[in-house]
Amino acid sequence: MPSPPPDWVKALKPSEPQGSDLLAQERAQSNVDVEKLSEYLHTKPALERQKKMLSLLQPDKVFDKSQNHSLGRVERLKRSLAKAKRLQILAEQEKWSMEELHTANDLIGEPTPYGLHASMFLVTLREQSTPEQYKLFFERAQKYEIIGCYAQTELGHGSNVRGLETTATWDPEDKTFIINSPALTASKWWIGSLGRTANHAVVMAQLFVGGKNYGPHPFVVQIRDLETHQPLENVYVGDIGPKFGYNTMDNGFLLFNKLKIPHVNMLARFSCVDKETNKYVRPALPSLVYGTMTWVRSNIVLQAGGVLARGVTIAVRYTAVRRQFQDRDADPHSGETQVLNYKTVQIRLLPLLASMYALHFTGRGMMALYEANQSRMKAAATPGQSSRGAGPEELRAGAELLADLHATSCGLKALASTTAGEGLEVCRRACGGHGYSSYSGIGPFYSDYLPTLTWEGDNVMLSQQVARYLLKSARAVLSGKAADNDTSLILRKYLNRRDKGASFDILEEDADIVAAFAWRTAHQTFEALKHRDAEKRSWNSLLVDFWRLSTAHSQYLVVKNFYDAITSPAMTSSLDAETKTLMHSLFRLYALHTLEREAAEFFSSGAVTVRQITLTRTKAVMKLMDEIRPHAVRLVDAWAIPDWQLDSSLGRYDGKVYDDLFRRASQENPVNDLVFDPYPWNKAILKDESPKSKL
Repeated sequence: MPSPPPDWVKALKPSEPQGSDLLAQERAQSNVDVEKLSEYLHTKPALERQKKMLSLLQPDKVFDKSQNHSLGRVERLKRSLAKAKRLQILAEQEKWSMEELHTANDLIGEPTPYGLHASMFLVTLREQSTPEQYKLFFERAQKYEIIGCYAQTELGHGSNVRGLETTATWDPEDKTFIINSPALTASKWWIGSLGRTANHAVVMAQLFVGGKNYGPHPFVVQIRDLETHQPLENVYVGDIGPKFGYNTMDNGFLLFNKLKIPHVNMLARFSCVDKETNKYVRPALPSLVYGTMTWVRSNIVLQAGGVLARGVTIAVRYTAVRRQFQDRDADPHSGETQVLNYKTVQIRLLPLLASMYALHFTGRGMMALYEANQSRMKAAATPGQSSRGAGPEELRAGAELLADLHATSCGLKALASTTAGEGLEVCRRACGGHGYSSYSGIGPFYSDYLPTLTWEGDNVMLSQQVARYLLKSARAVLSGKAADNDTSLILRKYLNRRDKGASFDILEEDADIVAAFAWRTAHQTFEALKHRDAEKRSWNSLLVDFWRLSTAHSQYLVVKNFYDAITSPAMTSSLDAETKTLMHSLFRLYALHTLEREAAEFFSSGAVTVRQITLTRTKAVMKLMDEIRPHAVRLVDAWAIPDWQLDSSLGRYDGKVYDDLFRRASQENPVNDLVFDPYPWNKAILKDESPKSKL
């Protein structure tokens, strides 16, 4: 490390006013009870769990973050594996729950090579194994006796699961499956934890029985020797190389050359091949095979609010500390203006502040819907577990629930991750030049989060799934055979009121805002149905309309979930009157700012008038920002994100931005250990005093 700065440098302080004083003033002007709001958002046990995990991890040298932004990929990958191993050892020693392990991973703040084992591999084994497979695979994986990943995406196919090229052919002679990659594009690609870590994979492959293709199914495949960790014969596997971000994860490729696996390796809870008859046994609900992806998408929605909260916390705190230029109408002697006081900064950050709350409450609703649907579908698919048995009406109910969940998870995954991902970039830019430094804590996190906008379904492609569901629901409503759910309800309400028109008071009534969003969704649904069914337009010609429809429906769901949260008895009993009022202001800011940006669609649907749109932009949104601005710092404080997790000079809780930025640059930067020879005729480096890794 570089030599310490001389005493005269140590004596220097940032010019007045100090960042710590500015943040103290910000907190003093708001009466929001941060502790109560934090407990309402995260629950007291979750906050205590975070505090406990932080006290264990922060002093441990394995989890040191000081060189996170300076090391190359190979070194970071090694360190990340060491962190993952240390975490697992701590988990066993301390007997951590899954919640504690997840909290610890969040605090570390980077993906580790165990990431896909701990999530998708274990979840798939748990959800889709028979009792025999549960013991054979899940119990061993849970103890880390085998390390796995989830191998679905291929070099030539990502979101299109039905188009996967990897095959699993049933051999009736020796009762095995033959796993094969018939083309280079069949190579599994982008698979997290596969590159160097995993020795097993859940492989999604097209199942062939007797020459017939039964579609993609999951197979547990060993890919590396459990002792030497070398690839097995007829398996070619490796890391796909450096990425835009996510470089502490070993995303990998995988090819098979007619590899035989036992019959028991096809995950068979919902479908199987009968060993005796060599016949394929269909699942009661075919879509249950895709349960893992639905679970992951639901979790992405749940996490999006917290992801955005990291960027907003950093940006709000820094723009409250940073002072630039002088307000033209201010006292000439008042000094420079806090950046957060500029309306052009507020219009970028405060709607995102509202969005992180909106996404948080929507994520809660999404996970509740997922869990309810999983229980219903399993009961419907398993005779004897339902009080009514698995009759046709029970199976149909399960299928309808799954269709609703699938469409909801697709749409919200797309909207939530796009809002979070694009929001992080807005936060980075709002921090000015220092936002471009890795020490800001936004850039590296942004690049690690960006894959979420693509994996588990590209966000634009997913819109087709939502549109297909809405068109089907609209047809059912018109035929009088609609399911009893919220989607059918808003479609029926629109039809019943379409001739009279809408008269929503969006400027005064919160409930009318929700109704306006529902109206827009219903209008676009029936317009799309007219184009498709009456005008016989091609699917491809309507894809842009479908994307807009999916966005509209998902925005409605976020607005509805946010409204349900602020009007719930739980919020009423948990928060004081001032904070509850502020939550209503955040709801209105999110909804009206969204409405203003989508003004053309709201107007064309008849949900609002031009005058309402004008007043929303010129008065309502501006007034809401004035109401929220004094509370901005406390509202991000309530997310209780520790400084160690943020790993940001700009977002420090104490506001000592410039002290920390200078310290990192001068004391933690290994480039300052190098002594260059600047002359072209001499060697490049005269001296390198940087410490060598001991890992």
